[in-house]
Amino acid sequence: MQRLWITGYRSYELNAFSDKDPKITVIKYALKNYLTNLLEDGELDWIITGANLGVEQWAAEVGLELREEYGVRVSVMIPYENFADRWNENNQAKFLNLKEKVDFFASTSNLPYKNPGQLRNYQNFMVLHTDRALMIYDEEHPGKPKFDYNLIRKYQEEKDYTLDLIDFYDLQDAAEEYAENHPQKKF
Repeated sequence: MQRLWITGYRSYELNAFSDKDPKITVIKYALKNYLTNLLEDGELDWIITGANLGVEQWAAEVGLELREEYGVRVSVMIPYENFADRWNENNQAKFLNLKEKVDFFASTSNLPYKNPGQLRNYQNFMVLHTDRALMIYDEEHPGKPKFDYNLIRKYQEEKDYTLDLIDFYDLQDAAEEYAENHPQKKF
């Protein structure tokens, strides 16, 4: 069984505040290409991601699109109870919609947020319960994902664990490929 942890930038780190932002289209296109390759090679059974607004929710959405054709299962994990309670109504609705559609949903803590230890426990859970990771992440622009990136790099010192990165250069390539394949759509 292959279990893939997908994480990366939050939507605000990418200045993507609208569902119609072309950056989201490109990121989903890059994710879909990556995941389709793994699925067609028979190397993926589970997509496991968090619920943060941005790459994690977009990855879950792409996974759900691919589920029917490839039978991949999608899991969303959160680090503590009441994870989305402070979000605006629209973002809470997106969260609840994803929660209802995925194959598995759980929290690594049964308490509301109390301390940063819950976030570390979540990270450790994710790396220990997956076989590899994919990050939309660029080392030149660390942001919030740097904590996951650093944890994975440290974990790789002791364990065989694949980390694939889609950086900003890869996203530029994906944008150009998308534009070539979809000439009727304008960014």
